[in-house]
Amino acid sequence: MIRKDLFGGVYDGRRVLVTGHTGFKGSWLVLWLLGLGAKVAGFSAYLPSEPCNYDVLKLNNKIHNFEGDIRDYAALTGALTTFRPDMVFHLAAQPIVRLSHEDPLLTFSTNVQGTANVLQCIKNCESVRAAVVVTSDKCYLNKEWYWGYRENDTLGGDDPYSASKACAEIVFKSYCASFFQGPDAPRLATARAGNVIGGGDWARDRIIPDCVRAWSQGREAVMRNPNATRPWQHVLEPLSGYLQLGARLLSLGIASGEAFNFGPDARANHSVGELISEFMAHWGVCLMRHEGSEIRESSLLKLSCDKALQKLKWHAALNFKETVGLTAVWYKSYYEGKEDMFELSMRQIERYIVAAANKTIRWAVGGR
Repeated sequence: MIRKDLFGGVYDGRRVLVTGHTGFKGSWLVLWLLGLGAKVAGFSAYLPSEPCNYDVLKLNNKIHNFEGDIRDYAALTGALTTFRPDMVFHLAAQPIVRLSHEDPLLTFSTNVQGTANVLQCIKNCESVRAAVVVTSDKCYLNKEWYWGYRENDTLGGDDPYSASKACAEIVFKSYCASFFQGPDAPRLATARAGNVIGGGDWARDRIIPDCVRAWSQGREAVMRNPNATRPWQHVLEPLSGYLQLGARLLSLGIASGEAFNFGPDARANHSVGELISEFMAHWGVCLMRHEGSEIRESSLLKLSCDKALQKLKWHAALNFKETVGLTAVWYKSYYEGKEDMFELSMRQIERYIVAAANKTIRWAVGGR
């Protein structure tokens, strides 16, 4: 049982809208919010994969569902007018780098115009008191240096996905400066994280989903860039940061318009090859081949999370082995078909909370 006094108890009974709730991160966030006692609604256009974590967790009958495209301003307005949320978490996006090359207009319209639509709806909805707008670590102009990017570093992007996220941050900043500065205005912040893994992700062109799809069918998996290094983190890590950030916005502890990075300890930086080797230690040895990619991908990207530590008392709780272990256990349980995945996922959240409490993260005991 997840304690409802976590995050100062601010989510217990709170009306919370999650855009992109059928996605990987969104479905885990909905699950955690339900455990915290929130009344949850979701806004999404479709199920993003087959299988889909939202379906696997059987969340459809546990929340209010609004079907609509984030680019459809009228549909989004209708959802906020009907549900009247206190809090909004905006996660809806086109999140795949490769797809951004195939369809850049879809990527820019979803990630930029979609974000503007959400902000305009919040501006016009009197019930909203706070919102967390999730962008990406790829919003930074990546110079592939060895130290972490800070929230005031230069935004930019050499590919459509990264550029769209930098644009979304600029749109957000303009809305906050223009419309969300008065004492009675909603408080908003952006959250930047990336390279999350965890059970329930079946998106295309992501290394763990690609592997489990292939291996569950006895096929060979493809590794495009085994030497690329990423700050791997479990999906519950940034979600705990989003929830902590939202709680501080609701309790008036954070000024509107700020940005926060959420990433793992620097020691969690590992190559794709190391990630697969560690995953195989739980899953078993499977077929793998290396195949080059025609799309250039950054080889190094790190975040500095000092601001989250200082202002939110947040830091990552899991090491690399724990992160991969939780992920592998979830997928093995799903494909073995012996577990209720809703209950198993709730237990993984509870396990994460305990791990965080043991590492003195203050939100884990309801502190502010």
